[in-house]
Amino acid sequence: MLVDTHCHLDFDKFDEDRDEMIQRAVDAGVRKMIIPAVDLETIPKILQLTEQHQWLYAAVGVHPNSTADLPDGWLDRIEDYSYHPKVIAIGEIGLDYHWDFSPKEIQHKALAAQLELAFDRALPVIIHNRDASEDTLRILADSSLSELEKPGVMHSFMADWDTAIDAVEMGYFLGFTGPITYKKNDELREIVQEMPIDRILVETDAPFLAPQKRRGKRNEPAYVKYIADYIAELRGIDPEMMANITTENAACLFGRDVIYR
Repeated sequence: MLVDTHCHLDFDKFDEDRDEMIQRAVDAGVRKMIIPAVDLETIPKILQLTEQHQWLYAAVGVHPNSTADLPDGWLDRIEDYSYHPKVIAIGEIGLDYHWDFSPKEIQHKALAAQLELAFDRALPVIIHNRDASEDTLRILADSSLSELEKPGVMHSFMADWDTAIDAVEMGYFLGFTGPITYKKNDELREIVQEMPIDRILVETDAPFLAPQKRRGKRNEPAYVKYIADYIAELRGIDPEMMANITTENAACLFGRDVIYR
């Protein structure tokens, strides 16, 4: 059994074969898939998908690149959505300094507000961090979530060694995606080899970041197996054991009743 802890199955790249793609994942042993929101507008579609497929769950939140023009009452809307029975996290939230879609100050305020909402709702967070490690870690440390043993996951982790150490010490899981299989990413491979194995999650970020064996093609949840198998090889353990470990890690973060249901 595997869990794809981050995949954007609501994106239009899946419109022509979404049901078949989900079935391919299930046939490959992926029994749970978590769809994070990136803006307010697409949350209803995500929730509808989770209602249609027993394998799918949702996270609700606003991606940093979508924070520039948030309407009044946006946080209340996220809170309302968070009560849906298939919502198991707040996300995808965080900071992104790679793109210039939203001023840093606005990103900071949106992240801090959503972290407090997650704490109030007792939900884990899915954190996006692109070229913003120092500020991301600072805001996480300043939030109420810093009181928790397992506050969330650093999604698609591609930061440096020091960031990995700091995040894990704060209780965060590290989610690894296709780039760990790319030849140039030696530091990522060192991180996944040395980090505590009980803090590792696997994810695709589909339709993006396909692993090396599928690079250049649309990514999909079935390919999370390539990532888990690759990590198993790096750490010198049996692939089935690695699948079980990452599934148990997902259960520890998102809830055993969700993952093993």
